[in-house]
Amino acid sequence: MSIQRKPRVTDAKAEEFIAGAPDASEIPATYSKGIRKGNKRQISLTIAPELLRKVDEVAKRTGQGRAGIINMAIYRALEGDVFAS
Repeated sequence: MSIQRKPRVTDAKAEEFIAGAPDASEIPATYSKGIRKGNKRQISLTIAPELLRKVDEVAKRTGQGRAGIINMAIYRALEGDVFAS
């Protein structure tokens, strides 16, 4: 008897939630900065040690990864009124 994969069950609500995420859409093919990683781009970031410590504290407290915290902070800053002119 061979080992078979468990069939993937599609949950419409879960798919809708994922599709609504800020990074769910494909990056236009014309945008070439950074290294392509799926539908995201990998970049290099230099950050002050104290700010990194705070990011790591929030990540640990919320159970998220460092990249997730940084992505959300950037998204909220750009979509909010932080840089409004």
